Amino acid sequence: MMNRLRSLLAACSFGVLTLLTLPTAHAVEAGGINFDDRARVGNSDLVANGAGMRKKLFIKVYAMALYLPARQSDGDAVLASHGAKRITVQMLRDVTAQQFVDALNEGIAENHTPAELAALKDRARQFADAMLSVGEAKSGTVVQLDWLPESGTRLTINGQTRGRDIAGEDFYTALLKIWIGHKPIQDELKQALLGRTR
Repeated sequence: MMNRLRSLLAACSFGVLTLLTLPTAHAVEAGGINFDDRARVGNSDLVANGAGMRKKLFIKVYAMALYLPARQSDGDAVLASHGAKRITVQMLRDVTAQQFVDALNEGIAENHTPAELAALKDRARQFADAMLSVGEAKSGTVVQLDWLPESGTRLTINGQTRGRDIAGEDFYTALLKIWIGHKPIQDELKQALLGRTR
């Protein structure tokens, strides 16, 4: 009887220890949203670089995470790097697709010269049209912006691809600059995405 009790206790202890040492499914959190610690984009495995929350006048707008091939805390290095990338945005309030597009366009304009904007214009319109086809982004909507070197920038909303992939790494870099450029939409969010805050 004592031997059976000892065996049972040993098994329970092992089970607890196993649970404590298992890797967690979520490594980063922002705005109450848990983001997976890894992502598969095309043929590449990415890691969560950081996550943060966009606020406007104390209103929580969205939580987001940045995924890269390897963790990087320097914004310029991220912008200059090649290889697959992912931005995941989860809405924390209802917005129209037009509001979302306007905010992105504003962020792009803040980080580019008129000449650079002219070079991006047609692709920005293509992206906006794909986004506007959704109509609205309700709280809980998940927007993914992927850079796939073999095909371009891919917009996915709630698991459904929208529009065609947009060619040119410069366009994806323009999107990244909204959050981690020299004039980010919110500096606190930039620091979080670069893993500089915990």
